[in-house]
Amino acid sequence: MKKIRVAIIGQGRSGRDIHGAYLITDPRFQITAAVDPLEDRQRRAAQEYHCDVYRDYHQLFKRRDLDLVVNATYSQLHAPISLAFLKAGYNVLCEKPLAATVKEVDRLIVTARKSKKVLAIFQQSRFAPYFVQLQQVIRSGVLGRIVQISIAFNGFSRRWDWQTLQSRNGGSLANTGPHPLDQALQLFGEGQPKVACFMDHTDNSFGNAEDHVKVILSGAGHPTIDLEVSCCCAYPCFNYNIYGTRGGLKATQANMEWKYYKRSEAPRHKLTKEPLFNPDGTPAYPHEALVWHTGFWPAVAQGAMAGKPAAPAAKAGAKSKATGYTPAAPVSNLTAAFYSMLYRTLTRGAPLAITPEQVRRQIAVIDECRRQNPRIYPSPC
Repeated sequence: MKKIRVAIIGQGRSGRDIHGAYLITDPRFQITAAVDPLEDRQRRAAQEYHCDVYRDYHQLFKRRDLDLVVNATYSQLHAPISLAFLKAGYNVLCEKPLAATVKEVDRLIVTARKSKKVLAIFQQSRFAPYFVQLQQVIRSGVLGRIVQISIAFNGFSRRWDWQTLQSRNGGSLANTGPHPLDQALQLFGEGQPKVACFMDHTDNSFGNAEDHVKVILSGAGHPTIDLEVSCCCAYPCFNYNIYGTRGGLKATQANMEWKYYKRSEAPRHKLTKEPLFNPDGTPAYPHEALVWHTGFWPAVAQGAMAGKPAAPAAKAGAKSKATGYTPAAPVSNLTAAFYSMLYRTLTRGAPLAITPEQVRRQIAVIDECRRQNPRIYPSPC
């Protein structure tokens, strides 16, 4: 088994608590270097990883024993530091957001191609079990044509850290937004969507970047996607609400329910221009009783929704007789799934599941959202 030698730049919430915490548990990877300007974090990294530590990431350029550099620095440094390591001939895994502008992404893509090195972006929510299951239901076709997808990654909180600053490429859309945006664009389909965006900066954020965002993505032949990322929602509801021509789906990260009718079972009607009447001759409204079929994830007996004891949850990979779907595992380590994908790319040359070209669409949406909100993001002089 080939062991991937890793250097992590940054020992903050992402570099230490996500990447470092995972990599020390995976025998396929070895942390050989860690970088952070704070001495306390350097000492902690040396104790936890048993690796070399540095104050300045430039010191890594002297090393040729690195198979992967993880860029978990401040957001505004993601693009320039990733670019420098790609130019120097290193494989790079960059935290989100990948960049502040599409121009920066284009430079990264061109440089990665020229250097023949891997540029991966840590969009681990692509592997979320609920998102895998949601896509499976949509692909099955039982919901019909998807008309609208509403996504809410909301909550109520106040923030006063560096991720509230525009100078650090902060704000709700760049901090939390890359996760639902990545999912939204996968569900939207190919092509760049038309964007309408409404941003607000409230006193819940101590910086100057937005903390409330509404984004509408649309395009001919595509579902309309309504995305919210807000810190001002005291009553958060479902993460997903999907409208289809034959049914719908609602989902959180932990639970999902969908229902649909079958056209073969529906009453037959034809358009009429004449008034409708009840049997007693009074005016009538079009009404019918459709037979609804339901699905649940994790799979439970329908009676559980009415307060009856639930059936045991279906195991991952067990096909449901009622719906015909194979449920995704309800619990999963998204970081492990991402690094397994990346390991296959680094050792076998397998294609990346999340490509820089896909993430470019995401940055283009963020770019356009900021352009449409000059009150918060004034145009440079």
